[in-house]
This record gives sequence, structure tokens and C-alpha cells, in this order.
Amino acid sequence: MTHVIPQLPEARIDALMRGYRAEQAARRRTTWLGAGILLLVILLAGRVAEVNIPTLAANFFRFTDYIGRIFYLDTGALVFTDIGEWFWGLGKWLRQLLDTVLIAYLGTLLGAIAAFLLCFAAAANLAVSPARRFVARRFLEFCRTVPEIVFALIFVVAFGLGPVPGVLAIMIHTVGALGKLFAEVVENIDMKPVEGAIASGATRWEMIRYAVVPQVLSNFASYGLLRFEINVRGASVMGFVGAGGIGQDLIEAIRKFYYSDVSAILLLIIATVMIIDLTTERIRHGLIASEQSR
Repeated sequence: MTHVIPQLPEARIDALMRGYRAEQAARRRTTWLGAGILLLVILLAGRVAEVNIPTLAANFFRFTDYIGRIFYLDTGALVFTDIGEWFWGLGKWLRQLLDTVLIAYLGTLLGAIAAFLLCFAAAANLAVSPARRFVARRFLEFCRTVPEIVFALIFVVAFGLGPVPGVLAIMIHTVGALGKLFAEVVENIDMKPVEGAIASGATRWEMIRYAVVPQVLSNFASYGLLRFEINVRGASVMGFVGAGGIGQDLIEAIRKFYYSDVSAILLLIIATVMIIDLTTERIRHGLIASEQSR
């Protein structure tokens, strides 16, 4: 039995090929137009930021030179040849790293509590009134829009140097970030338990406690742990403005050109963040798995 492969008429094939080539040409034009607009926006941004391309190109080697120098001791030997000299301040740096982790932990905890209380007002399906929801949403936007470092600068002026400004700055930013995430989780819950609780005469907080919280608690915990990871990294630079933690020694080493100290502190920060990331990742995956198994 022979199979006959149908073949379109030549005129039809030519028409299809012309349409295909026209479509490809239109896509190429769109790609080039997008690339041109992107290049124009980059050039405009560079002009507004007063970026001098020749100066940038002429001095770029200084950046790579600095990166190379942080791996050499003052004696000129590689840092790996004398670990004791490289990590001469290990005890002090570990204490400051602990301060950094505690700043992130306390800021995350306080921010998560405040976000938990505010998210129900910001969720569309549980909002008491549109006005309250609008106010709650705008407040959360304000908290997460202003950078943490700006809040830290303000609180350093208000409360002085130390970990308190760092905790407050991280807490405020965490309220805004987690409040939005928590509200979106609440907006995606099953409303049948909520309707049942309201029908049985439960108050608003009783309805939240028994009909909403059981549905969202694992997601809240997962987002809280993720935010803690982010805040540990953020707390590491709080010391740049005197808000406590390992950042104070890091910025001092950078300013005084203690090259080997910079690499040692950076390595400790990276190792700490890596350990916390791996630990919280396992916890978050466990929470998500337990939620999906229900």
C-alpha cells in the first residue's frame, strides 16, 4: 500500500512563505526597536546620573585591582598561606556576626507580628471597609518602599549608635514586605469556613482565629523564614551607618584599606548567610510539603 503525501499548490506555498517571511521581518523589527529603546533609556539614565564612560573605562582596572588585593596579606603573601593572620579578629567578628543575626531575627519577628495584624485589614476578602483597606495598603507600601538604610540613618540620629536603629529599620521594612505577602495569601483562602464561622455567630477575630489562620499559617511561616534570610543580608550592611553588627567593622576595613580584613569579614558573612539559607530552606520546604499533604 503506497502512501500519497498531499502537496499544496505552488501558489499556496508561495503565499504561506511570504506571510512567514513578513512575520519574521516584523519580529526582527520589533526586537531591534526594543533594543534601540533600551539603549536610549540606558544612555539617558547614564546622562542623568552623570556617568562618564571614558572615565569609567579608564579606571575600571581599579575595581579588579581592589578585588585582587583583598586576597593578599600586608606581607604580600596570599591569605591562604597564613590563616591565623588572615582571621586574626575571628572572635570579635563572630560576636558581631551574632549581633547581626540577632538584629535580623528580632527585626523579622517584630515585623512579622505587625504584618500579621495588618494583613487582614489589607486583604480584599476580609476588609471591613474599602477605606480601611486603602489606608492599610498605603501604609504597607510606605513601609516597604523606603529603603532600610534610610530608616537606619533616621533612627541612628534619633536613638544613637547601636543595634536598636538596625532592629527598627528592618522591622519597618519587614512589615511592608510581609504585610503584602500575607494579605495575598489571605485573599486566596477558601471562604466557605469563613462563611460558616460568621453564620454561627463568631466575632471577626474568632472567625480569623478558627477559619482563616489554620489555612494560612504554614504559608505565613514560610514567608517569614524567607524574609529572615533576606534580613540577615540586610543587617550585614546596617553597620555602615552605625546601626550595629558586622557591617561596622567591614566599612572600617574598607575605609582604612585593610584588604585582608575585608576578605575575611566578607567570607564570614557569606558563610553565615549560606548556613542560614540552607537551614531555613529545609524548614520552608518541610512546611510547604506538610501543607500540600493535607
